[in-house]
Amino acid sequence: MAGCRVPVALAVALLSGVLAESGGALENHSVIQVPNGGPWGAWAWQEMCPEGTYATGFSIKVESYQGLTNDDTGMNGIRLHCTRGDRHPAHDVESQSGMWGKWSEPLWCPPGGYLQRFSLRVEKVRGGMKDNMGATNIRFTCSGGETLEGHGLSWGEYGVWSPRCPKGLCGVQTKQEMPRGALRDDTALNDVRFLCCSH
Repeated sequence: MAGCRVPVALAVALLSGVLAESGGALENHSVIQVPNGGPWGAWAWQEMCPEGTYATGFSIKVESYQGLTNDDTGMNGIRLHCTRGDRHPAHDVESQSGMWGKWSEPLWCPPGGYLQRFSLRVEKVRGGMKDNMGATNIRFTCSGGETLEGHGLSWGEYGVWSPRCPKGLCGVQTKQEMPRGALRDDTALNDVRFLCCSH
């Protein structure tokens, strides 16, 4: 269409999402996800742990409660901390994150453990002119059976647990609603899926 141009950064982001959605970048990695993610936004790019590492911990980016008259976005991002089994050195991967909130301190599986499955807390669609938030928190189980819950918000409900990645999590892909502008309702992170380690 004449006169219609898409900014380069947006075009790259959209293309990355399309390539990721098509499965072309999945290689031999299986994907785990849950059915209760929020409805807004689009899938961003995948980001993988470096070869030979896997997720032994995570952090989340959360906007604190903004009060009755302000817009809340809840969870804005998820980082996997990838290591070779120890906590340090760690390489962080996060796909796309929203612009609001602060990153939490990492939560780690016990020594020798790694993240295997997850459950997502999501606020149901509220309708009308009410403030929607999408995803508000996440929890994981480690290979030794321990549960780690993020320091997110209490709104919404946890859904079912995802399938398990027997060899751990090696990548992440988020579904983000881009900022909508002044006086519009933003929800930021709505859904996430993880790529399983193949070896």
